Amino acid sequence: MTSAALDTEYDVVVIGAGPVGENVADRTRAAGLSTAVVEAELIGGECSYWACMPSKALLRPVVARADARHLPGLDKAVQGPLDTGAVLARRDVYASHWKDDGQVAWLEGIGADIYRGQGRLTGERRVSVTAPDGTEHHLTARHAVAVCTGSRAVVPALPGVDGAHPWTSREATSAKEVPDRLVIIGGGVVGTEMATVWQALGAQVTLLVRGKGLLPKMEPFAGELVARALTEAGVDIRTGTSATSVHRALPDGPVTVELDNGEQVEADEILFATGRAPRTDDLGLETVGLKPGSWLTVDDSCRVDDTTWLYAVGDVNHRALLTHQGKYQARIAGAAIAARAAGTPLETDRWSAHTATADHAAVPQVVFTDPEAASVGLTLAEAEQAGHRVRAVDLDLAAVAGAGLYADGYRGRARMVVDLDREIVLGVTFVGPGIGELLHSATVAVVGEVPLDRLWHAVPSYPTISEGWLRLLEAYRDA
Repeated sequence: MTSAALDTEYDVVVIGAGPVGENVADRTRAAGLSTAVVEAELIGGECSYWACMPSKALLRPVVARADARHLPGLDKAVQGPLDTGAVLARRDVYASHWKDDGQVAWLEGIGADIYRGQGRLTGERRVSVTAPDGTEHHLTARHAVAVCTGSRAVVPALPGVDGAHPWTSREATSAKEVPDRLVIIGGGVVGTEMATVWQALGAQVTLLVRGKGLLPKMEPFAGELVARALTEAGVDIRTGTSATSVHRALPDGPVTVELDNGEQVEADEILFATGRAPRTDDLGLETVGLKPGSWLTVDDSCRVDDTTWLYAVGDVNHRALLTHQGKYQARIAGAAIAARAAGTPLETDRWSAHTATADHAAVPQVVFTDPEAASVGLTLAEAEQAGHRVRAVDLDLAAVAGAGLYADGYRGRARMVVDLDREIVLGVTFVGPGIGELLHSATVAVVGEVPLDRLWHAVPSYPTISEGWLRLLEAYRDA
């Protein structure tokens, strides 16, 4: 039975309480704006329970063991299998056992009001919330509504897919048991990271990739090095291969995947890591003249085009589908909402705290495979396509003293893409064990447009892998 509708007015209404929505609310509350946050699932969102936190908790023991196996004096002690129960238990801790009490306490601590239920736009500055008990709340925003509903995994409409009960990234990061055989479709970040995890935990993994290689959005050598390591670990990688249908006769039986070359692959589980779609299909976008299920186009303050009150922050605007970029956008959007509410003109230069300029040319990303792959800015191909006059400087990281000390037989590579006209760094890619922590130095160089003659005086500590920066600069100078 539905209760009577309750009407409440706020300065800001945020739909979606993942890291992005939480950060928008944090900034608007800090500015003194009353803020409601609406969430249909767990407070904390995808990253906290099904993406960043559980996946990295699963990957860390795998990578640590791989590193240890390349160190004399330690290698013989880590030849046995991982303790699967302990790995999964640690994952559960980092996923907060799929309970959001801590996140709720944090939101309440900043003074935001939480509404549990499905939030939908019902018109300009208006949001309805249908609570699990059927209660209807009608919220009105004096200044802004921020859509922070994120994205969902896409499962292609292959014959038999519904009856096959496939995994998406959610099931892959929250599974309670290791399947004997796992087929993964997709060679991007989710596909390569989950292949790394489940192979190391004992599954026989087959990785099906439609394209020519792995990690297609990075420099080609990144996918090549990751593929080499996965193959050596026992993963069966098949490139240039597409699934045409899937079939599972019994709920607990094996799944059969038909391939476009006529072959079949049988497994106990199948994971589709084939892209993301915006969570905007049941959001009431049609009530404000927008298309349900669409990505929302925004300006650099994350305000939806042709509106004065609607913001789309994080994955839903399709600018950079990464948690840290979404949180960055949230800080920008929250500041912009607060400034506009106060009647303060937004600064228009590219260094403004109200414009998300990093989304265009300085997006950092780490893929936590073994080896790690990390990049920021433009690849060589992207820089050339954008019309820059550039040079790529490559480095075999094994030649760096710190890399040799990190692990015997170290394999890694770095590339720096230099704008020849301005002599600044447009992009950097690192691949190798332990290079994830190098990425922020590259991000600073790209965002800061630091001239190479100034970077020359940023002296790396010896002997660390970061000495690769010196070797890249030397290679550029001596070319």
